[in-house]
Amino acid sequence: MTSKLTALTDDSLLEVLRHIAGTLDRIAPKGIARPDFDVADAFIWQPQGQTLLPVPHVNRVEMSLLKGVDRVRDTLVENTERFAQGLPANNVLLWGARGMGKSSLVKASHATVNAAHGNLKLVEIHREDIESLPDLMKLTRAAPHRFIVFCDDLSFDTDDTSYKSLKAVLEGGIEGRPENVIFYATSNRRHLMPREMMDNERSTAINPGEAIEEKVSLSDRFGLWLGFHRCSQDEFLAMVEGYIRHYKIPVKPDVMRAEALEWATTRGSRSGRVAWQYVQDLAGRLKVPLTEKKAKGGRAK
Repeated sequence: MTSKLTALTDDSLLEVLRHIAGTLDRIAPKGIARPDFDVADAFIWQPQGQTLLPVPHVNRVEMSLLKGVDRVRDTLVENTERFAQGLPANNVLLWGARGMGKSSLVKASHATVNAAHGNLKLVEIHREDIESLPDLMKLTRAAPHRFIVFCDDLSFDTDDTSYKSLKAVLEGGIEGRPENVIFYATSNRRHLMPREMMDNERSTAINPGEAIEEKVSLSDRFGLWLGFHRCSQDEFLAMVEGYIRHYKIPVKPDVMRAEALEWATTRGSRSGRVAWQYVQDLAGRLKVPLTEKKAKGGRAK
């Protein structure tokens, strides 16, 4: 063995060492690249590469166009404002009827508060990526910014255990939630689990209360529960009128009212989403582009 090593020239030994170093470099874990948070105000979390994809233009609705949600709007904005100022604030669960502007309100609140403070980032995490939350926290914990981590349409099914990652991040883990991160989620379910699942747990368990306590306790990690309920006819029409004024759509009030109510009837519901769908149809028929450029001149009388 000694004779073989002695026979190696300096050049060949150097080549062997380079080969070993290259192999070690290829098999070594790759470091996580620190994102440039100054390139955008909003990002989408991509767990595969542990990266944050900048979103140059967020798809959002102006706060003034969100009708029928005044109380929850004020509560969410106040909570977001406190968080942006570095004051104590709660994680928020926005739950309730579909199409009533839950996710739109989160994005509008971020825009409103960030316009005043300029240091608030919105990070969207998809429901199926919840288990990667600890990795996301590693990226945000040491950053100088403050972050709203937002999950839209959050819910868990019978055999889904990924909710444990969320519980740990919100309160239960050793590190817990970073001081510069808050979690906002929207859901159609108040307890983030289907009613039939809760009923099944109760019927098959020795102690029904304990059987569902672990999953129900997830919603308890949200200090604020903001409920969204189906809107009245007057609220629905106010939503439609708000869009029509904002985008200056030339339509007579009585025509708009009749058409909007018929539109809601054919869909079996009244909501902000249904109101917007009617407005899109109306604008298309009247050849009115729904662009912010057109609306900048002010509202129609």
